[in-house]
Amino acid sequence: MIPTLSAPSPGVAEIRSAGWTHNMQRSVLRQMLAVVSRPGILSFAGGLPAPDLFPTDDYSAALAHVLSTDRGALQYGPPFMPLKRHVVDMMPQRGVDCSVDQVFLTTGAQQALDILTRFLLDSAGQVMLEEIVYTGIRQVVASHQPEVLPVRTDLETGIEVDDVIAHLERGATPAYLYVIPDAHNPLGVSLSEEKRVRLAEIAAVYGLPIIEDDPYGFLSYDGRCLPPLRALNDSHVFYVGSFSKIMAPALRLGWLIAPEALMPKLTVIKEAGDLESSALTQRAVSAYLDGGHLPAHLERLQKEYRLRRDTMLAAMERHFPPGITWTRPRAGMFIWVTLPEHVDAATLLETAVEREKVAFIPGHAFAHPGLKATNFMRLNFSNCCLADIEQGIERLGRVLELVTE
Repeated sequence: MIPTLSAPSPGVAEIRSAGWTHNMQRSVLRQMLAVVSRPGILSFAGGLPAPDLFPTDDYSAALAHVLSTDRGALQYGPPFMPLKRHVVDMMPQRGVDCSVDQVFLTTGAQQALDILTRFLLDSAGQVMLEEIVYTGIRQVVASHQPEVLPVRTDLETGIEVDDVIAHLERGATPAYLYVIPDAHNPLGVSLSEEKRVRLAEIAAVYGLPIIEDDPYGFLSYDGRCLPPLRALNDSHVFYVGSFSKIMAPALRLGWLIAPEALMPKLTVIKEAGDLESSALTQRAVSAYLDGGHLPAHLERLQKEYRLRRDTMLAAMERHFPPGITWTRPRAGMFIWVTLPEHVDAATLLETAVEREKVAFIPGHAFAHPGLKATNFMRLNFSNCCLADIEQGIERLGRVLELVTE
C-alpha cells in the first residue's frame, strides 16, 4: 500500500540553491525586451534579423526532402559530417581555412560560448571582457563567479589593445579574452586591421586564448572584409559562427573552430548539456546548403540590410538634434548612439514608449558593473521596414529634442 504524504507544513525547509544563484537576475536586456515588445510599439530594441528575409521556401523544401528520405533525421546521432564539410567550404569567405576535424557543431553560438567557458575558465578565475559587451557572455560566465578584467573600446577602431596588454603585464592570467571583431554587439564598430594583428600576436606571446564571436561576419556592407583573428592565429583563437543571423535564429545551430586535439573534451562538455544538437536541423540545413542557395541569400541580406542601415543613418542626420553622435557600422545590425552626458537613456526610453510608441535599448544594459553608461542607446536597423525606420527615427528625434533643448 502506497503511503499518503501530508502537505508540507509552513516550517518545512526550502530547497537550497547554489551560492552563485543567490544574486542571479535575468539580464537587463531581456527584461527590457519584454517591455518594449508590446503590441503597437515601433521597436529598434531587439537584435533581430528580418523575418521577411528568412529563406522559408528553400528551407521548407530542404526539410521536406530530409523527412521523406532520411529516417535518421529523427534519431539520435553523431554530428552530421556533410554539414561540417559545408562549414569548411563556407569559412574561406571569411578568410579562414580549416578541416572537418576542427569543426564542432553546437546548438547555437550561445552554446559554443558556454562550452568554451566551461572548458577554459576555473571557478573564481579571470576573464577579460570589454566594458560594453554582448550580455550573453556575461550570463555565460556568471556561474563561475570570475574576476572580470574590463577593457575599453574605441568607437572607431574597436577594443583598446593597450588595455589588454596592461592587464597582462600586471600579471593577470585570464582564462580568455572575448571579442566580436566584426560588427560589435552593441557598439556596431569593427576592429581595425592593425588591432587584429596586434591581438593575434599578443595571444601567441602570452598564451592568451581568444574567443572570437562572429555572428555578423557574413553580413558586411562596405567593401573588403578584414580577416578574422582566427585567420591570423589558429593556435590560440577559438572561432564561433552561427546560422542564426544568416538563415534564422530558431534553427539554433552554430559551430566553433578549435584545435582537433581538443574535440574529445569539448564533446564531453556538450554531452553534459544536451547530448547532441538536433539531427533534423543539421540535416535540413545541410540539404539547404546542398542546393546552393546560400550565396544568393547572403547577397540579398547584404543588399537589404545595407539599405536599411543607410536609411536609418540618413534619418538620424535629419531628425536627431545637435550634440548627438553615433557609430556607422560596416556590418551587422546595430548603431550605437552617444547622447549628451546629462541625458539618462533609461528615463528617455520611458518617455519614448509613452509619448511616441518607439523603443530602443539603453546602453547600461550592456555595461560592466560600476561603469557609468547612462547616456547611450543601441538601435537595431535590420528588423524594421524602410517606412518604419523613417517613422520611428522621426518619433525618436522628437523625444530627443525634449531632453537636449
